[in-house]
Amino acid sequence: MRSANDKTRICLGAFAGAHGVKGDAKLKTFTETPKSIAAYGPVESEDGARIFTLTFIRELKPGLVLVRAPEIKSREDADSMKGVRLYVDREKLPAPDENEFYLDDLIGLQVIDETGAAMGAVSAIYDFGAGDLIEIKDIPEINGVRLVQFTKEAVPEINLAKRIITVLRSAIDIGDDTEPADADDPPAAADSGSTDR
Repeated sequence: MRSANDKTRICLGAFAGAHGVKGDAKLKTFTETPKSIAAYGPVESEDGARIFTLTFIRELKPGLVLVRAPEIKSREDADSMKGVRLYVDREKLPAPDENEFYLDDLIGLQVIDETGAAMGAVSAIYDFGAGDLIEIKDIPEINGVRLVQFTKEAVPEINLAKRIITVLRSAIDIGDDTEPADADDPPAAADSGSTDR
């Protein structure tokens, strides 16, 4: 999950458990290339309580790497870190190219559908191994949050300058979890009526 409110830091990955008996750790990486997880200097836990100087060992499979850090002393220590997300100061990362962005930049963007109707806001980014998902909260008349596959088809436009992201209404699983309308309330009027990735 990438949901830090502190825009001065970027989440590079998350520990995924121990590997072997010497304290090496598996790490889910959110970087474009696997080795980049260790390319920007020491990383810190989300709360800033722990700092790790990572050494990249090898890629285990796409999105999962093996790392070593002197701050991790044992297999038990590595295993206890499972789920801890790792951050680096944004200023240490290269500036994105034109029409590129960091996924963390999407958090807080207002969501609209293809007609321009308001559909809430991006509250987090997840990667469970099958591609990035964006979490949308505050969808009108919908309880809870919804997850949408972050693909060009489902998310055709992103406008960072206007802080708006377009998500196809059909990509949002509305389901039956709508808030019941008050019988005395009139029906809601339908709303009507960037940049490429």
